[in-house]
Amino acid sequence: MKQALHPIMFAGTGSDVGKSIVAAAFCRIFRQDGYSPAPFKAQNMALNSYATPEGLEIGRAQAVQAEAAGIACHTDMNPLLLKPQSDHTSQVVLNGKPIGSRDAYDYWRRSAPALRKEGTPKPIDFRAEVCSAFDRLASRYNPIVMEGAGSISEINLRDTDLVNLPMARHAKADVILVGDIDRGGVFASVYGSIALQTPEDRKLIKGIIINKFRGDLRLFDEGRSMLEKICGVPVLGIIPYFKDIHIEEEDSVALAQKSFEAQQGKVNIAVVMLRHLSNYTDFDSLEQDPRVHLFYTNNVDDILQADIVILPGTKSTLHDLYELRRNGCAQAIVRAHREGASVLGICGGFQLMGGEVCDPDHVEGDIERLPGLGLLPTTTTMGGEKITRQVECEYGKGYEIHMGETQPFGNAKASPLLHLVDGRPDGYIVDNKCMGTYVHGILDNAAFVDFLLQPFAAKSSSAPLDYAAFKETQYDKLADFVRRNVDMDRIYKILTDHD
Repeated sequence: MKQALHPIMFAGTGSDVGKSIVAAAFCRIFRQDGYSPAPFKAQNMALNSYATPEGLEIGRAQAVQAEAAGIACHTDMNPLLLKPQSDHTSQVVLNGKPIGSRDAYDYWRRSAPALRKEGTPKPIDFRAEVCSAFDRLASRYNPIVMEGAGSISEINLRDTDLVNLPMARHAKADVILVGDIDRGGVFASVYGSIALQTPEDRKLIKGIIINKFRGDLRLFDEGRSMLEKICGVPVLGIIPYFKDIHIEEEDSVALAQKSFEAQQGKVNIAVVMLRHLSNYTDFDSLEQDPRVHLFYTNNVDDILQADIVILPGTKSTLHDLYELRRNGCAQAIVRAHREGASVLGICGGFQLMGGEVCDPDHVEGDIERLPGLGLLPTTTTMGGEKITRQVECEYGKGYEIHMGETQPFGNAKASPLLHLVDGRPDGYIVDNKCMGTYVHGILDNAAFVDFLLQPFAAKSSSAPLDYAAFKETQYDKLADFVRRNVDMDRIYKILTDHD
């Protein structure tokens, strides 16, 4: 029987330093080494989310980390999820269910640990909720691979922090600080992050990992010694920058690194860059498909060059519909379809393709109704409870996360794109080049991708991609890469030492 390990937390000097990827790597490493790891992030802020087998919602990063660990995802892995709705408000999802929206100032400055759920007399103690989720998870798995959020040195938010060192204290976790050398200033950011902690929290930080190093690692030998000396904490690894390992990422910063123009010799797929775009991990499989070049754009001319136009999910359907009409993209999408392009809408994108979108109860905001793109004879009414569930259809598996209901418009007959195994129809299809669906993850299924690409099959002779096998290979490549560049013996010693 394997010796029990302490929980390990990968905290960061800032956002996008690579915490999620490093945590995923260690989930796979511990699994390879015979342990039963599980990921945990007390509070996550992301537009990319995922439906658990129970039909509840968590951040996509923890679903990816669970996949790397070889286990089903669960809300205990991410009990608190904030989904931005605007620059100032977020939908709050607790234990997989939305409980309302919160203003950022009220959440972060006034009473984050205890907020009142709409319609209930007692405030919710969020700190107690996330700690309980961790305790349940820790009773079933070992080790727990924890991820912090943003920077651990936001001392102005220390009293309301639910996810970084206060969570590590509860978990009795060993904290590894991850710093990004590629952005510059790594000495200041690592040293400052440690120096700004209370003496109690400083003791929790057992090591440093320098991430995204470019060039010859030997050039940092002196820097490593200097960093250890000024911080009083060992550098446990220096992970080189890589581009040849592909792991799904949920951070919006990752979206900025995507391709933004068409290419010759492949099926060009344009994902329309909506202002409130969500769940862009829907397209990771297409990005790896050798038959396809996928790019993101809100440029009218680029849309007209695409073979396939995809309208993605959105956190604000009506506001994005208004923007598409204002910037000319709506007209370009309709014209592209008229000139032979396929159009696929997923979730909010499916809603946009209909004849109208209505919001009589102001679920999304002040706009009560807008005409849609008119590509599908459907009407959508926002409202009702949020639907979150995993589904299966004739093409394979996926998941739903949406609000609102879409029905055939007027006398239009139902023409579902998908037939779910529970008997429900989903989506709408006019022909094999104009369709919409509520199912996220449908593009992870090779059979559906083949159907989507079929009208343009002559443009590429490459073989299709087995995306499930591809992902497993990538997790193993990531684990091997990180294992080669960190001191695993020393990390295991830290995780078994009794202070």
